[in-house]
Amino acid sequence: MNADLIITKILMLPGIIIGLSFHEFAHAWVSDKLGDPTPRRQGRVTINPLAHIDWIGFLALLLVGFGWGKPVQIDPGYYKNRRRDEFLVGIAGVTMNLLLAIIFSIPARAIVKAFGNAVASDFVYNIYLMIFYIVSINIVLMIFNLIPCPPLDGWGIITQIFRLDRYSWWYKVYQYGTWILLALIVFNVTDLIITPLVSMILGVLL
Repeated sequence: MNADLIITKILMLPGIIIGLSFHEFAHAWVSDKLGDPTPRRQGRVTINPLAHIDWIGFLALLLVGFGWGKPVQIDPGYYKNRRRDEFLVGIAGVTMNLLLAIIFSIPARAIVKAFGNAVASDFVYNIYLMIFYIVSINIVLMIFNLIPCPPLDGWGIITQIFRLDRYSWWYKVYQYGTWILLALIVFNVTDLIITPLVSMILGVLL
């Protein structure tokens, strides 16, 4: 691994830690606000990365460009409106990633506006890259998690919108969801979805 690649991976670390931690925190916080004590009992209503990072998912995001955090456990039995509240908890993580991407795009644009085509110092350029990675990684996490395949958030979201758990095939898909997702990754289907959408959203934000 050459020096430039090592520096790139180091600059990506804040984006990975922020993206994964805040994504899972959002799930936990919303479920907690909806009356479910499970996330708080398990110490998940926090932005502390140690509470949320799945090290395999962390390394996957660092090395191959997409990954995951430690799933937040919930108990929908506490919800007053189960369908609505499961939808809100499901969409909370990707919404947080979108908000983070929007927020960090502001200083990224400010740096570009301040320096334009001028040659910035290495320090300023590296700060810009770090912020750029925070924006792009949060967009990747948002889009990846919106893929409608279990165990990703997108599956839970479309399940509640269309009440898919009424159908017998839903349980089969849910049971084998991880293997289906792995197949989508191996055959680059996820990449075909993620890459153009990330480019499009980055173009809008930056």
